[in-house]
Amino acid sequence: MSPPRGSKLAKIARHTSIDQMSQRTRNSARPHRNSKDGREFDPHAFLATIGEGRKAMLFQKKQAIFAQGDRADAVFYLQTGKAKLTVVSKTGKEATIGILSDGSFFGEGSLAGQPLRMGSATAMTDCAVLRIDKKAMVDALHREHEFSDLFVAYLLARNVRYEEDLVDQLFNSSEKRLARVLLMLAHFGKDGVPETVIPKISQESLAEMIGTTRSRVSFFMNRFRKLGFIHYNGGLEVRSSLLSVVLHD
Repeated sequence: MSPPRGSKLAKIARHTSIDQMSQRTRNSARPHRNSKDGREFDPHAFLATIGEGRKAMLFQKKQAIFAQGDRADAVFYLQTGKAKLTVVSKTGKEATIGILSDGSFFGEGSLAGQPLRMGSATAMTDCAVLRIDKKAMVDALHREHEFSDLFVAYLLARNVRYEEDLVDQLFNSSEKRLARVLLMLAHFGKDGVPETVIPKISQESLAEMIGTTRSRVSFFMNRFRKLGFIHYNGGLEVRSSLLSVVLHD
């Protein structure tokens, strides 16, 4: 069923065929790479032409894209929007392990033989997503070398991100970890202009991401606000001055 005319999802649907890739957070690779003939390779356009095995999907804010324990038989590509990856322990404790921006791949565990999803993916905003069957993804990687190179670079970049997250958890204070997460959500440290106003994210989710309590996150957020590092104005505005918290020893 098509989304109502004029709705946010309808606007996404009308624009998903247009190449409007935003700057990436550190958990994603660059959207374009120069091909052998000198032209920029566009994965967005390429994925739209791979034929069978590809399905365009729209998800509303807070809607599940896939759930922990689901069959892992496809890779997903986030065209527009933001999504989060979470894991729930056997005791019911939930942890947020990543925030995805447009241009991100996820669910790639299926390519490594993962039978079931190890975590869940949920839309944080209205999202346009491509679902690519495992076989179609493998065929595309074998057929298009530029796409294969970009996909491998993306996985390597995210692996580096995971290593940095581990070092961050082991050696940095919760205040510095929170500042780093906020800067990453705002795309500081990447090429281009940062997206200084980020979508609403709960303090519970931030606490899960940095491994502390909601009350500690609330304390530091209030402190950042009083110091002028962040500002609430219809969304959370992250200012470059917050870098001083990360850089301070």
